[in-house]
Amino acid sequence: MAFEHETVGTTEQYRGAIFDVVTDEVTMSDGGTAKRDVVRNRGAVVVVALDEDGRVVLIKQYRHPLGRRIWELPAGLRDIDGEEPALAAARELAEEADLVAGRMEKLVEVHTSPGFSTEHVLIYLARDLSPVPDADRFARHDEEADLEVTRVGLDEAIAMIFRGEITNAAAVAGLLAAARTV
Repeated sequence: MAFEHETVGTTEQYRGAIFDVVTDEVTMSDGGTAKRDVVRNRGAVVVVALDEDGRVVLIKQYRHPLGRRIWELPAGLRDIDGEEPALAAARELAEEADLVAGRMEKLVEVHTSPGFSTEHVLIYLARDLSPVPDADRFARHDEEADLEVTRVGLDEAIAMIFRGEITNAAAVAGLLAAARTV
């Protein structure tokens, strides 16, 4: 039987708009306790948008912690209380890629960094794509203001992973899952 680890104390270190950081004191298998820092966040949704020609939508966006732009899939935080994850995915697809999906199905779930973060990402496959009408398009701001949006064949996107051009963990998981599914 596996040891049941318990949190016996929690100290809040930081509270922010996107995530919080706490230090938990946790019982260990050897009978002692240890402190573990945990980044808590609301989770995210990611969309593999696949068009009728077998191309996926990629976005290139500036990521400050890396100090550069990287290739990703349309994605965003689950930051609206009570919003269904599939609706959050549809919202992010519209906001970041100006697309509406006729079909949206859950592909895979990932914990991006379970050694220190609670982040849980739900990845969706979107099909039957159509453009958001011009009048209804989202006004992008901050680092989203200059998103580069492109479509590449799914096989090329997979090749980009293995060349080290797509390194975002959720994008890698989503693209590989889509390649296995379609």
